[in-house]
Amino acid sequence: MMPHDAAVTIERVWVGPPRTGETELVFLHEGLGSISTWRDTPEAIAQASGCAALVYARRGYGRSSPVPLPRPLAYMHDEAAALPELLAEERVRTPILIGHSDGASIAIVAAGSGLAVTALVLIAPHVFVEDISVRSIALAAEAYRTTDLRERLAKHHADVDNAFWGWNRAWLDPGFRAWNLESFLPRIAVPVLVVQGSADEYGTLAQVDAIAAHVRGPVATFVVPGAGHSPQRTHAAEVHARIAAFVREAATTSVR
Repeated sequence: MMPHDAAVTIERVWVGPPRTGETELVFLHEGLGSISTWRDTPEAIAQASGCAALVYARRGYGRSSPVPLPRPLAYMHDEAAALPELLAEERVRTPILIGHSDGASIAIVAAGSGLAVTALVLIAPHVFVEDISVRSIALAAEAYRTTDLRERLAKHHADVDNAFWGWNRAWLDPGFRAWNLESFLPRIAVPVLVVQGSADEYGTLAQVDAIAAHVRGPVATFVVPGAGHSPQRTHAAEVHARIAAFVREAATTSVR
């Protein structure tokens, strides 16, 4: 677990309707994400569901403090262990976690480790490493060195090299091949929505199948035809609507 450090800054913002003390949303970004890379997704889902939403950037991302490199291969476990402290600071109880890619994996570890949550929304989650993931992440490293990818990412991160290489080198470490979250799935008893693009360049439907087969709670899946790794951007209207409907149902059921 990351040690508490008063000098560490975690960038965060609340969006959507005013807080009411009822169900709230917490957005966990992807491996190269930040608050700004979510674009209008948190606001759109918060407004459509009627739930206030906390959006934050983990250490090493956005305007949050940088993280020492290299990241440990269990960095997503560390982020899940750090999440309860952030939620306590913001007085968030039993949230609905909405995670994308690495953020979805962190949500799985957190919920599977006993964090009290109302439900999970997992967009393009990873529960084990696939060849397609490693190939695409290796291509990303080449693009970062040779194209304008670094410049584009720098719009979202105060320390873009810290953000990129912290993520990239962990995933490409040969030891990361053994990374696996399947043991956390049977410990999750809350409703889960999995959103996956059929043409995701970082993972296959095997991830969805593993979650659906092993989570103890009810699992709904939404496979977006033709979508890649970020269906909430490329197919925003339909993905936002599907997530908002799930959130409304989960929030209503939780207070019955």
